[in-house]
Amino acid sequence: MNKMDLVASVAEKTDLTKKEAEKVVSAVLASIEEALAQGDKVQLVGFGTFEIKERAARVGRNPRTGEEIEIAATRVPVFKPGKALKEAVAK
Repeated sequence: MNKMDLVASVAEKTDLTKKEAEKVVSAVLASIEEALAQGDKVQLVGFGTFEIKERAARVGRNPRTGEEIEIAATRVPVFKPGKALKEAVAK
């Protein structure tokens, strides 16, 4: 499922037009993105939690040359599914 499929599904389930549903989906995604950029955790009870993890600097290897390279520390978004989502998927 891609974003447009999600928009179509939201429009169908809420009796919104596709344009209205696209605004809703885009607003939700933008809000999650903004919260994560500020370092906040986004918890949707029953669905899951979006948060930022700090990834430490490490030494990697260039697969072509075998040369060791330094990979800088970075922040990455992660998603942890909630209990209800795990149970729904397991059925």
